[in-house]
Amino acid sequence: MTNREGQQSPTPEGNLLDRLGSRLFRGGLAVALAIFVLDQLTKWAIWHSLLLNPHKAISIFPGFNLIKVCNYGVSFGGLQWLGPWFLSLLAIVISVMLVFWLRKAETRLLAVALGAIIGGATGNVIDRVTMGCVADFLDFYIPGTGWPHWPAFNVADSAIVVGVGLIILDGLFAERGKNT
Repeated sequence: MTNREGQQSPTPEGNLLDRLGSRLFRGGLAVALAIFVLDQLTKWAIWHSLLLNPHKAISIFPGFNLIKVCNYGVSFGGLQWLGPWFLSLLAIVISVMLVFWLRKAETRLLAVALGAIIGGATGNVIDRVTMGCVADFLDFYIPGTGWPHWPAFNVADSAIVVGVGLIILDGLFAERGKNT
């Protein structure tokens, strides 16, 4: 179909890739999917395959254990009183907002960052809905110091933290068109 200027005009439906959005958007969604799958596979391996008793650690090397911890809150167990359903709803709302932001991403770094956060948040929502808590299992500490262990976390938590860090880097260093 051609328009008045004789140029090819796109069909109203567009092709599938056009409907899925920009290359950055698709890339961000791919990162989200990869993080989600990796998170769920690692949680399954720890919670269903390994014979871990809750709160009994398996030492991998000095400074790192695998441990089964059910986190009923967010960020080190905070906000537990809100309950898994409210926390899940909150994470879903934030993830939807991040998807809209991802559609407008101007840099690859921002698309990767948003995808990491969306994938991590989605992985933790699945835990809350299916188990009533988030499955944490990575336990780091500084051996020989007697200092407390860092709160246990998982792949999704790591992706969220890395994603936030990448958003900060993107904001500080990304080249964008300057309005003058």
